[in-house]
Amino acid sequence: MSIPKLNYSLSTQNQRVDGFESYPGDEQPRVYTTENLPTSNGMDEIIWAAYRQVFSEHQILKSTSEYFLESQLRFNQIKVKDLIKGLLLSDSFRKLNYDVNNNYRFAEMCVQRVLGRDVYNDREKYAYSVIIGSKGLEKFVDLLINSEEYMDNFGDSTVPYQRRRIILQRSKGEKPFNLKTPRTSQSFANKATMPQLNWAGPVRKFRPQEQSPKAGDPALFLSMVSDIN
Repeated sequence: MSIPKLNYSLSTQNQRVDGFESYPGDEQPRVYTTENLPTSNGMDEIIWAAYRQVFSEHQILKSTSEYFLESQLRFNQIKVKDLIKGLLLSDSFRKLNYDVNNNYRFAEMCVQRVLGRDVYNDREKYAYSVIIGSKGLEKFVDLLINSEEYMDNFGDSTVPYQRRRIILQRSKGEKPFNLKTPRTSQSFANKATMPQLNWAGPVRKFRPQEQSPKAGDPALFLSMVSDIN
């Protein structure tokens, strides 16, 4: 029997912070959408924005490109939502983000990138991690992409963007979710590093061969014994 998703309450200030749309100006995010029949250059920008949102700029490599999905979007065979889902389920995204993180960190990261906000609390993070562990990555992605929150804010045609901000950290240069590095959780980073070997024995000082021994040095007694023999 599959484990149902845990219930959680909105217990942080994050859900009470107004979105960018309430404060026009320099903080207004640029919305990438196919609703306005974009030109060829406009479609390139939409595809780039999708990669940037899902992978982040430091992970956008030639090996992470999904040309078949890009072609389908250009010929109006799929929607932007389908492109986002395809990128989340790609082998590159799994290798760079899922395989190097635990379920808690991966769930938090996907909520940030797909829903455009931070997790409300640990219970929400734990609830999504249960879905990942019990039903798998594909079911978890479907849950986010087909959620009412995603459809209300982005729909079928808009690339997700960071729609919530943290006021207390804004003055400290808070970066968008998809620009934060590194993506590897601390628990996995510790496993990836080589262990340090600590030598518990006595510290020995090695003397150059040309240095003559001083009075009381055991080397003098060894030389005396060799002379007697």
